[in-house]
Amino acid sequence: MIPFQFPGIPGVGCAFFTRAFGSVSLSGGEQRETSGRRRSSMASLLGAEAFAELHQVHGVRTLFEPEAQNPLQTPSEQADGMATSRPGLALMIKTADCQPILVAHASGRFVMAIHAGWRGNRQHYPQKAVEEFCRHYGLEPRDLWAVRGPSLGPAASEFVHFDEEWGPEYLPWYDEARRSVDLWQLTRSQLESAGLAPGRILGLDLCTFDNWRMFFSYRHARREGSEDGRQGSFIWIRSA
Repeated sequence: MIPFQFPGIPGVGCAFFTRAFGSVSLSGGEQRETSGRRRSSMASLLGAEAFAELHQVHGVRTLFEPEAQNPLQTPSEQADGMATSRPGLALMIKTADCQPILVAHASGRFVMAIHAGWRGNRQHYPQKAVEEFCRHYGLEPRDLWAVRGPSLGPAASEFVHFDEEWGPEYLPWYDEARRSVDLWQLTRSQLESAGLAPGRILGLDLCTFDNWRMFFSYRHARREGSEDGRQGSFIWIRSA
């Protein structure tokens, strides 16, 4: 895994798993027992007590104070973000090109995890999720930190039907020569629109497509017909 620490918030932990751990999704068939054992080990590897996860659907719903997940069961709650004030519960976002965005309040008492595929960006979900997070817990966005994990980089995020899938609002992030959208900068802009200070928006600039040996990449797997899977990104409040 790749550990990450927000500056000045020692009570919050973050980690981005790599392909070497294996897919964090619960497999079916003969692989189910193996993936179940893998998932059962995740919380202890992080130093957390349990983890929560979602059935991610590329929408704009955020779940507050989720319950701990049974590692041997598939998640049933449909949402693309979750937030908690419970110490010891790691929030997991599953990705394979989409952006995992982890958010922490400077007090270390509130954390959020966001799944943002391009459809999420198209619906302004990073901005909406932060605004809802602040309303729910009575927080000021200027007191938040955010980090974007490994995801599809600017050179690999090609959209050949840009006009149909995006539209003129997103032209500032579109590179016509490469027919690509800079999703990293788009997410930064949406977080800034939610009120985060630019200096508190961080990123692990690792492209999952270009670094497919290190990370699962949906686009690479589709192109090569190779193994598909999902890596997990986690944020949690450390127990006292």
